Amino acid sequence: MGDPMRIRAAETNGVVDVKILMKHDMESGQRKDASGKLIPAWFITMVNVKAQGKDVFNAEFGSAVSKDPFLNFKYKGSKGDKLLVSWIDLRGDKRSDEATVS
Repeated sequence: MGDPMRIRAAETNGVVDVKILMKHDMESGQRKDASGKLIPAWFITMVNVKAQGKDVFNAEFGSAVSKDPFLNFKYKGSKGDKLLVSWIDLRGDKRSDEATVS
């Protein structure tokens, strides 16, 4: 499990702006270490965001996504909404964090 995600969510006129920073090395499987061996692929494959228990964002990532991915998206919502952000990577590691819309 990775480090906690940094989640910011603010509502303006019925639209919630969500910003998420995920800490993850996101190895593509194409880089080599100091001895010349390939570093195995290890990246987030799926991201899901729920607000009040309903899906508001889903994504599938591939090897081209950079280290420590940053997401920014908007959805129709309100202050006080409970957000649950979850991801799964190639190794089966999972991370979930919560935030409240301000």
